[in-house]
Amino acid sequence: MKLHWKILIGMAAGVFIGLLANPDIHIPALSLFASPVRAAIVPFVGPIGTLFIRLLKMIIVPLIVASIVMGVARVGDIRRLGGIGSKTFFYYVLTTFASVAVGLAMVNLIRPGVGGTPLGTGVPDAVHTRVTVQSILTGMIPDNPIAVAAQGKILPLIVFSLLLGAVLTTIGDKGRPLIHWFDSLNAAMMKLTDWIIRLTPMGVFALIAGVVISTGPGIFANLGKYMATVITGLAVHGLITLPLVLWFIGGAKPTRYAGAVAPALTTAFSTASSSATLPLTMECVEKNAGIEPRVSSFVLPLGATINMDGTALYESVAAVFIAQLYGIDLSLGQQVLVFLTATLAAVGAAGIPSAGLVTLAIVLGAVGLPLDGIGMILAVDRLLDMCRTAVNVWGDAVGCAVVARLTGEIVPDRVK
Repeated sequence: MKLHWKILIGMAAGVFIGLLANPDIHIPALSLFASPVRAAIVPFVGPIGTLFIRLLKMIIVPLIVASIVMGVARVGDIRRLGGIGSKTFFYYVLTTFASVAVGLAMVNLIRPGVGGTPLGTGVPDAVHTRVTVQSILTGMIPDNPIAVAAQGKILPLIVFSLLLGAVLTTIGDKGRPLIHWFDSLNAAMMKLTDWIIRLTPMGVFALIAGVVISTGPGIFANLGKYMATVITGLAVHGLITLPLVLWFIGGAKPTRYAGAVAPALTTAFSTASSSATLPLTMECVEKNAGIEPRVSSFVLPLGATINMDGTALYESVAAVFIAQLYGIDLSLGQQVLVFLTATLAAVGAAGIPSAGLVTLAIVLGAVGLPLDGIGMILAVDRLLDMCRTAVNVWGDAVGCAVVARLTGEIVPDRVK
């Protein structure tokens, strides 16, 4: 059975047990079972959920360092990227910023986590710490990378990892042993992450059961609004932002270009994997859209590694949604921190199994939000994963046309 079906079963079981064990909800046909369920299961729900969250926390720091260092190192010597490289990076950073901005705008406008019973109190002190744009800028550079890792300060750790990866590409043979070491660490952390992700159905069961026991079923109205918020944000970015960039900068007609890469988009939606779709994306861009292979062969593999527009948008919405569920109003400075962390964490997302889940934990940790809210997000993650993967691949494909135009390539008539 595929993992997402197991997660759905865990979610359904968690809802059922939660309704049965909630002291304020009475189901006449099952009243005889309510007391035994409370006695036998409820004491274990909290510890199981806590263990799952601690496993996620355990891998965050080594996973950030290894995946981001390798994400940058795979690009090659950054000094030799030339015109195509610089323009590709500029496009990816610009569109990722735009996607996160759209996500934050949607979640603040719709406010899907507002209303109903808050998930809890006792929010970590980090959330209450005053965060300003100035403190974020100065705090991005760590004075001690080991210390910020131990303290769980995510943004400076990401910046250090980016710089380390960039430096390792410039020192030739001396850097290769360390790159190989990080590659091994990255492979080990991916395997460990895969093991932890296999426990997700049990973790979802425990976390959702705990929420329903304490708050009742009203939380699912918030969850429906959250799904609508993410899908609306992805639609705005995929159907408005990227087509405008494609039209005005790439010089291609969005409807014709989308038709040319449609097979890749549908495959991305069905598989929820940018990497698995990469060969088909290259074929569509080159043969159907007429983009030169010298452009697509650089832009698309790099995009599958570091460009995650849909994932970054989803993370920003999910982080603010979880804050709203806990009754926390994030300040402007804290939302800027979400903005930067979601953007930079996307660099290492592609090499991570269930990338959205793990990088969401990174974003939540950056602003000190409780990771327990992830259980609610996971309940509907499969559909949203399919949607955001399609946007990721669409962003990569648009990038090919934009970079081709910026480097002097002639836009093929078939997509004009």
